[in-house]
This record gives sequence, structure tokens and C-alpha cells, in this order.
Amino acid sequence: MSILRIRAIAKKELIQIWRDPLSLAMAFMMPVMLLFLFGYAITLDVNDLKTVVYDLDKSSLSRELVREFTESGYFTVVDYIHDNMDINRYLDSGRARVAISIPEKFSEDIRTGRNPTLQVIVDGSDSNTATIALGYISAITDAYSRRMKAGNAAPLIEPRIRVWYNPELKSRNFIIPGLIAVIMAVIAALLSSLTISREWERGTMEQLISTPVKTPELITGKLLPYFFIGFIDVAMSVLLAVFLFDVPLRGSVFLLMALSGIFLFGGLSLGILISIVAKSQLVSSQISMIVTFLPAFLLSGFMYSISNMPKPLQVMTHLIPARYFVAIIKGIFMKGSGLKLLAVETLLLSLFGILVFMIANMKFKKRIV
Repeated sequence: MSILRIRAIAKKELIQIWRDPLSLAMAFMMPVMLLFLFGYAITLDVNDLKTVVYDLDKSSLSRELVREFTESGYFTVVDYIHDNMDINRYLDSGRARVAISIPEKFSEDIRTGRNPTLQVIVDGSDSNTATIALGYISAITDAYSRRMKAGNAAPLIEPRIRVWYNPELKSRNFIIPGLIAVIMAVIAALLSSLTISREWERGTMEQLISTPVKTPELITGKLLPYFFIGFIDVAMSVLLAVFLFDVPLRGSVFLLMALSGIFLFGGLSLGILISIVAKSQLVSSQISMIVTFLPAFLLSGFMYSISNMPKPLQVMTHLIPARYFVAIIKGIFMKGSGLKLLAVETLLLSLFGILVFMIANMKFKKRIV
């Protein structure tokens, strides 16, 4: 391949990008906008659970229990009700997600050494929130019960729990890195999917065909400008993740950028292949969104654990390159993983990029059909 011809094609593509405000906006504004929108909108943290309290005991011990819930930071008491039917009204209307009902002899049972009963009703219409809320409730009531017993009954097992990689259990710390992978998958394919189809629609493909430029030179020259744009997008996304969203970056920045380059090569090659097949900018952009965004969002392990998916879908995820990049970027961000631990994902991403690039070269023919 001729370096001069590749450089000429790349320069031509850069001029076209510079003269197209839509492409420039898509290249630089869209990743930032998506990261802002999804970064602030998507969260799995459960805070500020609206709670109503039905306290029939009205004692210092019952008030102390309610204070345990409010001081945990997870529950916000919106009202103290005086009728059992009010629980239904609050939960039915959505004004409360949790209802705590404290019986009349609650404090008396504690003082006499009996096990008091406590009724807690949780809105299960959102199963994820309800499951997390039940965990919080169990932890708070268990701690309260231990304190009331004042150490009279020592537990058989005393667990000492440590959380690695994300000790504060912030969902943002694993959502933002995965989100970068999803955004890059979409942007890379979307940008390059307009290159070849643009030449056909503008009638300039005939001029390119008449030149001595070979197919690999044409495709490589088309890829290079978007490859560098993709690098800038990755760098901006990483900076926003670290300095705006406070996501810790424990691994090597150089390794992250190098493996991002491999992923970008595969994504851009996929976009070029779509552009060659579709020959229409509108159709190319629609196909690229379908084959990148939905699979990357749903089947990459970004939001939903792959191990919990049905077996056929688990097999299908191996065809999604974003799956491997999500594993890479989460490993570098959260665990500080090195290349040795990410070797399998790196190899598979490299094979995907080479394979798609070769298919794109075979599908493009220097002739007018």
C-alpha cells in the first residue's frame, strides 16, 4: 500500500468532515452529550426512600428505631399516620415506597426480653428497589436488635465484610466506564458508516474509482481521520468520568488508550462495511444504530449481568465486541487490571477488527454497478 495515497484520502476525508458541521457536532458533541445524559440519568443507587410510620407504641424506643431509619440516609419519613388504612393510600398513590408499622407493646416486649414484631411493607412494583430496600431494613433492624440486647447473646458467627474495587458501592463507578464503551461503540460505527455512502450520494465515487487508489488504501485513508477523532472522544470521556463524575481510574491510562484504539479500529471497520453495503447515508446510519446501540446496551454486560441471561443470549453476547471492551474498561478503571488479565478480551477484539476490515475490503469493488 502507498502511504502517499492513504495520506491523500485521509486529507480529503478531513476536509469533508471540516466542511460538514453535522459531522463535527456528531464527532465531538454527541459523546459528551450522551455521557452527561446517561451518566446522570442512569443510577442503581437507592436513596431517599419515601417512608410512612404507623407508631402505635409511641415510646422512646419506637422513636429511636424510627431515628435509626432516617439517620441511615436511605429512608425519608414523609408522614406519621394514625390509621392503618392510610398505609394503603400512601403506597397506592406512590407517595411512599415503605411503610413501617410498630405495634403497641413494642417497648414492653424489648424490656421483658421477648422478641417484638415489626411490620414493614415495601412497594414491590420496582423489584430492584424493593430488594435493595429489604436489605437496608434487615441491616438496620438487626443492628438495633443487637444494641437493645446489649451484648447478652453473642452471635455464633461474626462476619467481617470488606468490599473490594468499589467499597462505597456507588453504581456510578461501574456504570460510567461501561457507558463510555457503549458510547464509543455507537459513535465509531455511526461516523464511519457515512463515509463510502457519502461518496456514492454526492457522485464523487466515480472520481475515486478512476484513480489508482487501491481498495485497502481507500478504506485505510477513510478510517484514519475518524480513528484520531475517536481517540479524542475517548480521552474526553475518560476526563469527564474522572474529574466530573469522580470515578476512580486505578489502572494504566496508556493501556486504556491502547486497547481503546483496538476497539475503535473494529468499530470503525464495522461502520465502513455497513457504508459499503448500504450505499445510502440514511440507511447506513439507521443500520449502524441498530447493530451497535441495542446490542452494546443490552448484551454487553454494561447494565445486566451476562450470567443471569438465558443460555442462548449468553452465547450471542460473544458476537458483541462491546462485551469485551466493557470488561476491559471496567477492569482498568475499577480493578487496575493489566494486559495479562485482559489478554483474552484484547485478542478477541483484535480478531474482530481484522476480520471486519478484511470483509470490508472484499465487499468493496472499484466499479460502478
